[in-house]
Amino acid sequence: MCGIVGAVRFSGARPGAAALAEAVASLANRGPDDAGTWLDDHAALGHRRLAVLDLSVAGHQPMVSSDGRYVIVFNGEIYNHLDVRHELGGAGGWRGTSDTETILEAFRTWGPDCLRRFNGMFAFAIWDRRERSLFLARDRIGEKPLYYRSLPAGVDFGSRPTALRRLVGGSLGELDPTAMQAYVDLGYIPSPLSAWSSVSKLPPAHYLVVDGRGSRLVRYWDFRHIAPEPGWERRPEADLVDELEGLLFSAVRHRLLSDVPVGAFLSGGTDSALILAAISRCGATATAFTIGFKERSHDESDAAREIAQRLGVVHVTEQLGVSSLLTLLPQCVTACDEPLADSSVFPTMAVAKLARPRVTVALTGDAGDELFGGYHYYRLIERLARLGRISRQARGSLARIADWLPAHRAKLFAEAIRRNSGVRQFHFVRSMRKDFPSVLLPGSATALTGSGALFEASAASFALDLEPAEIGMRLDTSFMLADGYLQKVDVATMAFSLEARCVLTDHRIVEWAMRLPVAFKLRGATSKYLLKELLRRYLPERLVSRPKRGFGMPVAAWLRGPLRDWAAAILHEDSLFIGTPIDRVALRRLFALHGSGRRDAHPLLWSSLMLLCFIAHHERGLSLPDFPGVREAA
Repeated sequence: MCGIVGAVRFSGARPGAAALAEAVASLANRGPDDAGTWLDDHAALGHRRLAVLDLSVAGHQPMVSSDGRYVIVFNGEIYNHLDVRHELGGAGGWRGTSDTETILEAFRTWGPDCLRRFNGMFAFAIWDRRERSLFLARDRIGEKPLYYRSLPAGVDFGSRPTALRRLVGGSLGELDPTAMQAYVDLGYIPSPLSAWSSVSKLPPAHYLVVDGRGSRLVRYWDFRHIAPEPGWERRPEADLVDELEGLLFSAVRHRLLSDVPVGAFLSGGTDSALILAAISRCGATATAFTIGFKERSHDESDAAREIAQRLGVVHVTEQLGVSSLLTLLPQCVTACDEPLADSSVFPTMAVAKLARPRVTVALTGDAGDELFGGYHYYRLIERLARLGRISRQARGSLARIADWLPAHRAKLFAEAIRRNSGVRQFHFVRSMRKDFPSVLLPGSATALTGSGALFEASAASFALDLEPAEIGMRLDTSFMLADGYLQKVDVATMAFSLEARCVLTDHRIVEWAMRLPVAFKLRGATSKYLLKELLRRYLPERLVSRPKRGFGMPVAAWLRGPLRDWAAAILHEDSLFIGTPIDRVALRRLFALHGSGRRDAHPLLWSSLMLLCFIAHHERGLSLPDFPGVREAA
């Protein structure tokens, strides 16, 4: 895991050595083991290294190809790079054993087609010195971030916006109103949008070629068109479990490739338990790490401990009070240099902090919910779809009846069934705003922009005749997983220089999950049905069928308790709102509503607070109000 940054200018002066060095320094947490820069008349490339494969100087970056034509900076890991080397033969002369060198020689041999041969997580840039062109690429699912800024005669790029800002010596320009609307809707900014109008995120499974004639964006892999296999419903269930087990074991074996110690995060849930079982059955040794909580309502450490014991794995756990996670709030604000509202960043940071003194790499169980149907709202979408079969007039009457009922859930139900498509219904169910008044100033964005339009555009590429739950899973995999959860993991682990490797995002598993009929994902009251059937091969029933908890934090209670004064100080500091798209009056009303207990508004309130923190800290360099709740928690 590393950090990359760079610039290319086809005419005019590129950023100088001092600006490049400052940009590289801003990525120190992503790569504490080594740093390097490379410059010619047109290109400036910088790199920070977290040494995982080939710890010698032969793994130093920026790296030049054996023929001297190409220069690469690379963030990530290519798990099958030894297989790719075997296919290449002696093409490069092999000066070392790093996957960076493998990428270079694969690109030299196959060009962009090399991407289809890679199994890994990556964001990299290759400068062609002869043709004066830049090649940027991002992995299939989007584990590794890559931001870029197109210019009339060049491009800037970097792993994080902070590095881009240091490279250009100042502001990245105006905030993008469409991105702000999308963020308020979802709690993250979906690709290709970024917080700034001038900056884009390279979408997952895409590469970008930039030269003196312009740029070309190409999608090289796509899971969305893969249809469920109807014949699979008639196959013996044990055969499907065997196939899934084989794919999982292969993915784990690939991700155990390392020259440094490897561990795994263990929450006590299905996905992380499966990863640990696969590690154990592969004959590998890896320490499991768990954050436990003193509050029983949030604690899964007892289950995690028993899972580790049954699998014969060394287990390290730390018991915390939930509120003690607030001590990480200042570090979270600093690390999140693009708005991100997911409060589970706190326990993710805590477990990364626990793991880092012992290991450099940690395997995670992310993506199981999106690929195999783990969220409750997939069933909700199925129920809403059944109502879609009745007439529009009947649905209107049902919505009006629900509006009259006193329970607010009934009013949300009425709003959902008024949506005229499954995609729009899913967007409403997933939205944090729901039916709250907008917290953005009038005219800063419209209801027709932002995430809703991106959802509909993506869904147009889906396989035909999908069940509503499957549409929801594919939308979540396209957006929430890539630009929300995986970026949370990247930010939280990189804050402590820990490399996180997600097993279930292996593209072979993703493609297989798309072919798996929904009946093997949702069955009766059971979610992630087939994953749990596989886990039953390794753990007793009571550990498999435990209720889903996830990494949910009591943000609603925090905003009425230890964070109330801090939030109030932010919301009543008028200077923080100047030049922002946020409506201070609407946000203060929302805070008062939540504080009264009449309605839980914490998702929209928290995301708005994180947006204000981002603007104040990263955009304007302002000091935020002190963290009174943090002092109490400490």
